[in-house]
Amino acid sequence: LGLNAGLGNFGVTTMQVVIPLVMTVGIFGGFGGEPMTLLKDSGWIFGKIAAGTQTWIQNAGFAWLLSLVPLSILCWFGMNNLKTVTPDSGHPIVAFAKITWLYTLAFIPSILGLYLYLPAPTGLGLISMWVAIPLDIVSALLIMKFAAFGPMKENVAKQFAIFGNKHTWSMTALYIVTFGSFIGFSMALPLSMKVIFGVSHVPDANGVMQHTLNNPNAPSVLAYAWIGPFVGAAVRPIGGWISDKVGGSIVTQVISAVMVAASVAVGYVMMQAYGSATPEQFFPMFIGLFIVLFFASGIGNGSTFRTIGVIFDRQQAGPVLGWTSAAAAYGAFIAPVVIGAQVKAGTPEYSMYGFAAFYAVCLVLNWWFYLRSGSEIKNP
Repeated sequence: LGLNAGLGNFGVTTMQVVIPLVMTVGIFGGFGGEPMTLLKDSGWIFGKIAAGTQTWIQNAGFAWLLSLVPLSILCWFGMNNLKTVTPDSGHPIVAFAKITWLYTLAFIPSILGLYLYLPAPTGLGLISMWVAIPLDIVSALLIMKFAAFGPMKENVAKQFAIFGNKHTWSMTALYIVTFGSFIGFSMALPLSMKVIFGVSHVPDANGVMQHTLNNPNAPSVLAYAWIGPFVGAAVRPIGGWISDKVGGSIVTQVISAVMVAASVAVGYVMMQAYGSATPEQFFPMFIGLFIVLFFASGIGNGSTFRTIGVIFDRQQAGPVLGWTSAAAAYGAFIAPVVIGAQVKAGTPEYSMYGFAAFYAVCLVLNWWFYLRSGSEIKNP
C-alpha cells in the first residue's frame, strides 16, 4: 500500500510537468479544438514559453485519455480477483452502476456546499470554508448511508463502524499532518511563489509599501514548483520501511517536530520576502525549507500508513485508510485558501504559523495515544 500510494503521489509532479508540455502542442489535431494565444511569458521546467505561443488549454484534460484508456483495459483483464473480498458484486455493469449511483449522490452535497460557499455571482457566499467542508463530508456520508441498497447497505454499515473507534479520529488528524500537508502544499507552493516573489515590494512617496509591480527577477513558478511534490512522493516508501523497523508513531513524532520548526521558518522567510523590494534574494531559503516540509510529510505518509495497518484489523483497516485519505485530501483546498487569504491581508507568515500550531497539537496527540507510558497501543 505504501509503495502504491507513494508512486501514485508522483501524479502531482507528473501533472506539473506534462500539462505545460501538452498545452503547447496540437497533439489531437482537429479533434482537440482550436488553439489560443499565450498573452505573456510563462516559465517552465524545460525553459520559457514565450508570449504569442499558440496553446491548447483543453489538452490539459484530454492528454490523460492517452493513459486512462489503456489502463482501463488492463484493469478489466487484470483486476479480476476482487470477488474474494467483495461478495455479491454481480455483473460488472451492475457493479459499475451501483458505484456510479453512490458517486452521483456524493456530488449533491458537494454542489450545494460550493454554492453556499462561493461568492456571487457563482454562489451565495453565505458560509465559510470551515463550515462548508464539514457540511460536505457529513452530508455525503449520510446520503450514501441511507441511499445504499441490497448488499451495498450491509457493507456501508460495516464501514461506518470505524467512526466509533477513537483511533479513527486520532489517525485522521495525523494523516492530515502528513498527506494533507503534502497535497495542500503541492497546490499552495506555486501560489506562494507567484504572489510573494512575482512582484516587487516598493514603498510609495509616503513610505507605504506597494505590492503591484511585476518583479523582473522573479523565479519561474513552473520551473521549481514540481520539486517539492517530487521529493515528497519519492521518500514515502522510505518512511514505511523505517517505520517497519522502529515503529510508525515514533517516526510520525519526529517528522511532526520537523514540520513545526520548518513551518515557522518558512513563515519567517515569507514575511521577510513580502516586505522586501528584492524578494528573490530570499527564494533559495524559501524553496529549501519547503522541500524540508515535503520531505517530512512524505516520510510521515509512510509512517501513518504503517500505523493504521497495525492498529486496525483487516475489516476496518481498508475503510479507515479510505476515510483518512479522503479527509486529508481537503488539504488541497484548505492550504491555498488559507495562504491566499493571509497574503491578501499582508501577513503571509500567519498561515504558516497556523499550520505549525496544528502540527504541534498533533505532535502531542500522537504522543498521548501511541508513545507515552501506559498508552493503549504502543508505537504501532
